[in-house]
Amino acid sequence: MVDDYEEARQVLPLSPRGAAALLRLIVQKLLPIIGAKEDDINRMIGELVEKGTISTAIQQALDSVRVIGNEAVHPGTMDLKDDQNTAVSLFRLINFIVEKAISEPKEVAAIFQGLPPGKLAGIANRDKPKS
Repeated sequence: MVDDYEEARQVLPLSPRGAAALLRLIVQKLLPIIGAKEDDINRMIGELVEKGTISTAIQQALDSVRVIGNEAVHPGTMDLKDDQNTAVSLFRLINFIVEKAISEPKEVAAIFQGLPPGKLAGIANRDKPKS
C-alpha cells in the first residue's frame, strides 16, 4: 500500500485522474485491514458500518474516495480532468482514514494493554454482561 500511495503522489502532477484511481485501490486494500470480509468496496464499507466498526466520518471519507476514485477510472458524471485539488483532497481523506481507523486504535490498544494486570482484570469484570 505504501508503494501505491507513493506512486499516486508521484503521478499527481501529471495525472490527477491516475492518482485518484490509485487512491481508490488503496481504499480497497485498507478495508480488510480495518475488518471487512466482503470483496466489493461498497459492500465492504457497508459491512463495517453495520458492525459499528467505523464512525460516520470514516464511512464518508471511504465512500468519497471510492466514488471519486471510481469516476477517475470510469468517467461518468464527475470530470476529474486536470483537477489536482480533488486528488489532493483524496490524499487528505486517505491520511484521515489511516489515522482514525488504524493508527489511533492501535495506539490506544497498546497503552491499554500496558495497564497493570490487576487493573485490566477489574475493567474486564466491570464490563462483563450482568446475568
